[in-house]
Amino acid sequence: MTRVKGGSVAKNRRRKVLKSAKGYFGSKHRLFKTAQEQTFHSGAYAYRDRKQNKRNFRKLWITRINAACRMNDISYSKFINGLNKAGVQINRKMLSEVAIDNPALFTSYVNIAKDALEGKVSAKATASANAEVSKHEPESAADISKLTVAELREMAKANNIDGYTTMKKAELLEVLSK
Repeated sequence: MTRVKGGSVAKNRRRKVLKSAKGYFGSKHRLFKTAQEQTFHSGAYAYRDRKQNKRNFRKLWITRINAACRMNDISYSKFINGLNKAGVQINRKMLSEVAIDNPALFTSYVNIAKDALEGKVSAKATASANAEVSKHEPESAADISKLTVAELREMAKANNIDGYTTMKKAELLEVLSK
């Protein structure tokens, strides 16, 4: 039986591996075998670290919230428990941003949590807190421009705008920004 070397297919496969190993130290970017091994490991590290990145950010948000809570004489766990009892739905990322950017609003959240822990929860306070959360979420024209055409059309449909199906992105942005 004749020998088959693989030809251009093998060369392209090796070239692809070496291209993905570009920038690695030493022989890991020069030699196919070591480059292939390193790219396999790199893929595993990237997969693992995508998960760890989420954990690290959550830890950072909790640390920031805890620091702001301590400034308002309440522990983090009591604060979160109070918000849950009050029915305030805000995630930790938003809470940490509020703690940094708007300490007065964060203090109002702390007061709502303290009232909820004491059993003084009113539906009005919860509704106003949830309204504050939605008010501080970005909905400006700059943020609308980042949306896709399909999302803009859904917004136009929700706002009962006629002819939204045939509009281009610029027209949708103009109509929705009014």
